[in-house]
Amino acid sequence: MLRGRVGQTGQVALAHMFLLAYAFLAVFPVFLVVINSVKERRAIFRDPYALATAESFSLVGYETLTKNGNFPNYFLNSAVVVFGSLFLIMLLGSMCAFALSEYSFKGNTFIGLYMSIGIMIPIRLGTVSLLRLMVDLKLINTLWALIFVYTATGLPLAIFILSSFMRDVPRDLKDAARVDGASEYRVYWMILPLVRPALGTVAVFNMIPFWNDLWFPLILAPSEGVKTVTLGTQSFLGQFLNDWNAILAALTLSMIPIIILYVIFSRQLVRGLTSGAVK
Repeated sequence: MLRGRVGQTGQVALAHMFLLAYAFLAVFPVFLVVINSVKERRAIFRDPYALATAESFSLVGYETLTKNGNFPNYFLNSAVVVFGSLFLIMLLGSMCAFALSEYSFKGNTFIGLYMSIGIMIPIRLGTVSLLRLMVDLKLINTLWALIFVYTATGLPLAIFILSSFMRDVPRDLKDAARVDGASEYRVYWMILPLVRPALGTVAVFNMIPFWNDLWFPLILAPSEGVKTVTLGTQSFLGQFLNDWNAILAALTLSMIPIIILYVIFSRQLVRGLTSGAVK
């Protein structure tokens, strides 16, 4: 019995060591970006792992961003794209998940499997077709092009997660509402708060890749007026010279909104994961 407890303690310690090592690997690059964003250029390359001192401290990168009048617009464009995409994903995904989980009709299983294919096939494989489609719709260099593409990217996972949660909502609750005269739309809105953990999971899983994406903004919306913050940061990269102070400052500031959103949705994400949202 003592040997069993020792073995269990060792397994727990090993798991904690693995998680700590993974957390260190994930956070350390972020830490390097933040501490180097407040250094002068020579100090960044001389000792990138050291904290800023009184001699090396410099906010020249942030001053460059304030002088760049377009940078606030880059943040606004990213916010519009991310929030617009998340709104459409949650609205359309929850409606589709409600229909698939609530009604039995011919082709229900096939439609569910067809939607799941989108999780397994990267949408970037269809970049050329998407580009042609956006040209035909005259949506090139508009934020709508990014919103539509990101919505299509996030819908399969949203439908998969939300369907699982909606099937677990007690049917007696929904039938009681119908007996009281509630319409199907009323039943849908009534059960939506009950699947908040799944909605939080969907939001966190989608907002981070949308905010950090460079591929589709570069192809579908490269003009100055609709640049996202990730694409706008590329303007500090030159062919022969890079403004590393401005790049690191821009990356540091771009982390803040996504960290705030993650903190807001983190409780729902944990509840969603522990409730079996991702199986």
